[in-house]
Amino acid sequence: MKLSKPIIYEIDYSKESLNSLEEKIQNKGKKEQKVMLSYPTVYIVNDKKGSSKYSVYIGETADIKRRTIEHLKELREDWQELSDSDQAKMFVVGHEHFNKSLTLDIENRLMQYLSSVEAVENLNNRRTNPQNDCYTSEELGSIFSEIWKKLQQKNKELFPLERIIRDSAIFKASPFHKLTREQMNAREDIILKVTEAINRNKEGQLIIVEGEAGSGKTVLLSSLFYELSQLSLEESENVVLKNTNQYLLVNHNQQLKVYEQIASKLGILSKRNQDVVSKPTRFINNHSEDEKVDIVVVDEAHLLWTQGKQSYRGKNQLKDLLKRAKVVVAVLDRNQILSREQYWDEQDMLETIHEANLNNNYIHLENQLRINADKETVKWIRNLIDNGTIERIPVDSKNYAIKIFDDPEEMYKRIQKKAQNEESGISRILATFDWDYVDKRKPNDEEYWNVKIGEWRLPWNLQLPQTRKEKRRTRNQAWAEQAQTIGEVGSTFTIQGFDLNYAGVIIGPSVKYRDGKIIFDKTASKNKKAIQMRAGKNGEKIDVSDFLLKNELNVLMTRGVNGLYIYAVDKELREALKKARN
Repeated sequence: MKLSKPIIYEIDYSKESLNSLEEKIQNKGKKEQKVMLSYPTVYIVNDKKGSSKYSVYIGETADIKRRTIEHLKELREDWQELSDSDQAKMFVVGHEHFNKSLTLDIENRLMQYLSSVEAVENLNNRRTNPQNDCYTSEELGSIFSEIWKKLQQKNKELFPLERIIRDSAIFKASPFHKLTREQMNAREDIILKVTEAINRNKEGQLIIVEGEAGSGKTVLLSSLFYELSQLSLEESENVVLKNTNQYLLVNHNQQLKVYEQIASKLGILSKRNQDVVSKPTRFINNHSEDEKVDIVVVDEAHLLWTQGKQSYRGKNQLKDLLKRAKVVVAVLDRNQILSREQYWDEQDMLETIHEANLNNNYIHLENQLRINADKETVKWIRNLIDNGTIERIPVDSKNYAIKIFDDPEEMYKRIQKKAQNEESGISRILATFDWDYVDKRKPNDEEYWNVKIGEWRLPWNLQLPQTRKEKRRTRNQAWAEQAQTIGEVGSTFTIQGFDLNYAGVIIGPSVKYRDGKIIFDKTASKNKKAIQMRAGKNGEKIDVSDFLLKNELNVLMTRGVNGLYIYAVDKELREALKKARN
């Protein structure tokens, strides 16, 4: 059965325009009257501020006239601004398949999309994230796309192409993704544990969420943080979490940018509360053990430092956070520890996880969500990384592409072609850190620090110049989102925590294949953070390079959503990979 088209009206945001809208609908056919006046509708109030920025409010209602009049009378600051503006507009969206559950899901997806639009500065909703199933759930995607296309015809600035939004890092980390059953159960479990800890005035409580790359940790954390912020509001029905404070910390520059944007758009981060999203060192230095905050949520907790560095004078950031918060939720993957200053003594890590387990505060995410492949393909990638073995590459039923290349130039051309294809989206070249790169310093004999293989070369990330206009436009974008980066090679330090549609991975000379196994050669690596010795528990120097170089490979090999292209510098490794082709 062919779906009917959505009905959308755009009006000025005022009581007079609302009355005119009602009259206009009354003059339409009975079907349209029923859809717009008797069925639930979704509405988008938007106010253009200055030349290009918008404040937006999204809601759903069974009675658009009554609900809008209520909003126009409301004294809350955000509604007052919209009511006072003579620029504010409202879209009212109806569809003959709308029911309460479907409108909630449409509302939620609009929040997800509009929070990812660059032109949107403030976005309000004041509802916790609904996760609904209904008999029309299977129609959600097609109905939403029809609505978005129709809205785009009315305002391309506020409603850009879906593809552009879905490629953005902020979209991929959005708190409004529909969670899997595993993620939803984990989120509700964490909220219960946090509520219990706050209610009983416990301190230093650690909740650990662990999962491999691509298991949905970031989406879970983003949703959790938004939910906690909503439950802390004055109007919250959760009396325990009402008026609590919560902080989101991450030790990764690119991911920090994304979270700051999300928190700013949703009104969580403000001038009065600027460190609600920050790096752990800043938080630790700004908060004392005497005045504990309520909740700290840490993404990429495997990046927390376990020794002093720069302005951090402590010995273990996680332990310092536990001294400053009643509850710490740490989301981590041991296989993504990349630097010696993040390295955990294995016994300490096991004891920390064991203690969380004893307190029933350990959650493990099992599902692989990033890689759009079947189990055999995921198993092939994991065997290569975890066990150093290269099995025959399986034929993937979902058409996930694993391709092995003889030549880096050929692989680069294929990635460029994928990047130009609107259906493929963002695709980039990545490499193990096996070529020189010094931040904020030019090399002596060439323009850029390059990845070089024979006559082929390409600059390392964050070097290609941009005009002032391009810099302004991309200042909040992650590395891979910026157009010029198709001409660069990404490292673990720019791509960790993000995904690509197709990842072209150059496995450099630090990864070799000998006697049927992958081995790591630290003498061929330029990654000082991985190959330099670090102090052990008793002050002795220990070599953890094998562990860290393996994790570097893990991060790079698990970025591709729809495909993984591989070129290996080591001849024996390249031949073993070619032999494994199906």
